[in-house]
Amino acid sequence: MQFFSSRRYAIGRVVVAAVVIVLIVIAAAAFIYLAGSSTSSSSSGSSTSSSSGAPNTLTIDDVFWPAPADLNQLVAIGEVPYPNWLTYTVYQPLITLNASALYKQGVVQYLPDLASNFTQSADGRTYTFNLRQGVKFSDGNPFNAYQVWAEMYGFYYLSANSSSFLESYNVFNMSQVSFGPSSLALLNQSGLINPSPAALSMMENQNWPIYVTGPDTVVFHLQAPFNYFLGALVVYVGLMFDVQWLLDHGGFGTPAQMNTYFNQNPIPGTGPYVVSGFSEQSYVEFTQSPSYWGASLTPAQIQANPYLDPGHVKNVVVKANFNDVSRYTDLSSGQAQIAGILSQDLPVVQANPNAYGVFQFPSKAAVFVGMAMNTQRYPTNITAVRQAIVHAINYTAISDNVFFGGLNRMVGPEYPIFSQFYDLGNLPPYQYNVTEAQNILKAANIVPSTLPALQFRVVQGCDYCSSAAQIVQFDLSQIGLTVNIIVTPPSSYSLPNIAGTGSYSQALNASQTIAQLSWFGTGTFAPAADTPADNWLLSSNNNTSSNNWAIYSNPVVQACVNAFTSTSNTTLLTELCTKAQAQEYSDAPYIWLGTIKLFFGAGSIVWDKSAVSNFYVDPVYSGQSSTVIFNTVTFVSPAAHPIPLTPSVITSSLSSVTSSWFAMMTRARLP
Repeated sequence: MQFFSSRRYAIGRVVVAAVVIVLIVIAAAAFIYLAGSSTSSSSSGSSTSSSSGAPNTLTIDDVFWPAPADLNQLVAIGEVPYPNWLTYTVYQPLITLNASALYKQGVVQYLPDLASNFTQSADGRTYTFNLRQGVKFSDGNPFNAYQVWAEMYGFYYLSANSSSFLESYNVFNMSQVSFGPSSLALLNQSGLINPSPAALSMMENQNWPIYVTGPDTVVFHLQAPFNYFLGALVVYVGLMFDVQWLLDHGGFGTPAQMNTYFNQNPIPGTGPYVVSGFSEQSYVEFTQSPSYWGASLTPAQIQANPYLDPGHVKNVVVKANFNDVSRYTDLSSGQAQIAGILSQDLPVVQANPNAYGVFQFPSKAAVFVGMAMNTQRYPTNITAVRQAIVHAINYTAISDNVFFGGLNRMVGPEYPIFSQFYDLGNLPPYQYNVTEAQNILKAANIVPSTLPALQFRVVQGCDYCSSAAQIVQFDLSQIGLTVNIIVTPPSSYSLPNIAGTGSYSQALNASQTIAQLSWFGTGTFAPAADTPADNWLLSSNNNTSSNNWAIYSNPVVQACVNAFTSTSNTTLLTELCTKAQAQEYSDAPYIWLGTIKLFFGAGSIVWDKSAVSNFYVDPVYSGQSSTVIFNTVTFVSPAAHPIPLTPSVITSSLSSVTSSWFAMMTRARLP
């Protein structure tokens, strides 16, 4: 994430039949297990607990509201909305990651989800998914292969027929595909429950890369072996929804204007919860689905795949609470059991480890913070200017003063977690050296005072983004560059105002209206797919559907990008990407600040230990949502009763925070 980008994570490999293959060991986010005693309350105050210790209503305070299109799953084509609170709770994928293995052991394994099993052909190009039978969407429509097929080609249509519609992965040969308004008209006439012969003929056409062989089997045929294909199906476009219901309610829309009816009328999914309440920019209420197909799963089956859990509380309210003090107040008073707490109040909860748990990533999780420079707009379209900027920034000051010392420097665009492809040229992270920055400008005959002020666009509500931007503003003034910080509402933080939520071509066309500096992903950024190809295909690709924040492309770099999805020859891939690494390092389109320790970089998910026992976050390291996957939340036993956190305790905790911390934080605050 992003925060509002959704972004990407982890790794993939090959899975044969129903056998789960451990792909690689990675330093993933830590599994959360909490111990504690019990009290429970709803979002509106005290709530009678069930005999299991769960409250009647679980209330979660999140930092953001889903942007840019509320609850519309169609915008997944651009790897938004972010956060997507419906991920796995309402919409489920064909396959998922083994959450227990990922968060307990740091191991990536693929498991069936809505697929009962899946196989890969010997040549590595054909993946066959056999679907669970008897699964229905929450509105009663059956989940079948026709629904999967229609969703995939619907996204292809919304992408303006881009072969990279699947999370920017150019893995399909779409040259024989003719899918458009007439195809959609045929599906409207036929329906997807019992398709007509004409519709079946289209769906069974094996000259197209995605086809069905019956109501319970769907096949994906790749144009070349791609070892990481499964990782592209875990979230975003891989989340399944009821296309029949969509067709009954106006359809997909068009590439120029997708159907906005679904912004506040979410398409039904197969998951354990349904949306039962909604208030714009305020909250979404969820209720357990009475017809959830996984309600009868055994404890052993749920332990094997926690993301299938039916949930442990009837109602869940996820609130978009944009004020950090308010979120902390909700948490400390029992109005919320889980909350996002940023830098303003994080020291308070850290001072009370018996009362609160704080989620942390290990040092090499695939989550980072960084900034982008518009490579198409003057003066950041000058390589020497960008090179000077990356050496003028005091990275240690940003880490210490904004991120609690929690940044681990990195050399992008590869995530450090993928050691096989990380920093292939063994290049050092950009170093803070004002003299070198000044010399770069001088050697290029650039007089900083003659350059226009640089715009640095920051999303409203991201306190630490503003704090870090102010440090950059000061640092660049030391080499004669002026920076104007522009705070932008989340609803406007999209093209043409900023890159990252539209295709590379859209960003290129709008480049002269896009700020010279921006946050990569508007803050913390995480993968959109579990593959080492992820950030290459996003940040440095001229054929991406989103997140090329620098609007950057170079032929040497593009050769590496293309190789990820066109060859299984690791030696060739390494050779091409080593050259690409050196080229991008020299071009300096991005300011890679580093991987992060805390979930939000300068804050994290915090839970009330007296109420919550354990939970999981999404399988792409925060790339899908800025809070927990709430159907995985379990609660402590009601046997013990905690001492409430009284005002005197809060006051004592506040006084323990050093005055220097508050002095630093007065520079910027969440609204």
